[in-house]
This record gives sequence, structure tokens and C-alpha cells, in this order.
Amino acid sequence: MSKLSTRNLFAAIALSSALVAVSGCSTGSGRSVGAYVDDTVITTTVKTRFAEAKEVDATSISVETINGTVMLRGIAKNAQEKTQAEMIARSVEGVRSVNNRIDISS
Repeated sequence: MSKLSTRNLFAAIALSSALVAVSGCSTGSGRSVGAYVDDTVITTTVKTRFAEAKEVDATSISVETINGTVMLRGIAKNAQEKTQAEMIARSVEGVRSVNNRIDISS
């Protein structure tokens, strides 16, 4: 999948999630709809930046955001990739903290 296609996919996911949230559906997590949408935008932005970065394999790292805290999980090829993924996540507007649980492959 090309990077442009990946970005379009992430944008479509973000838009779909935002529309569901705004339509009055419950988030099911006790978070406000606004917080849910903010977290969705953060997650989508981090994933998009991973897809654009040559140093990070976006397909090997999952991203989840709850109340501005980003959780990174997955496998990195080396310590540099793990660090770069965290730096990218921290650079996204709205991120309060990053919990980096990325393992390094042996």
C-alpha cells in the first residue's frame, strides 16, 4: 500500500470515528464525546506520521490514545526505531504523555 493510500485510509478512519461519535453514540468508556474525538485525532495523526517516517515501520506498531495518553505497542527492529516512534508520538499536538511498550526484536 502506498503512503498516500495509507494516509487516505487513516483519514477515512478518523472521519468515520468522528461522525459516529458526533451522531450521539456512546463511547462506552465514560469519556465525553469531545475527548473521544480528540483521542481519535491524536491516534490518527500519530499513525499517519509513522507511515510517513522512513525510520518507523507503521505496520509493526499499534497506537491507542486515552485522555491524551498515547500507548505504543509492537515490535521495533532496533532501539533507534523505538525511540523515533516515541519522539513522533510526543510531537503530536494534544499528547499529554506517551507509554512506550514497544519491544525490540532480537
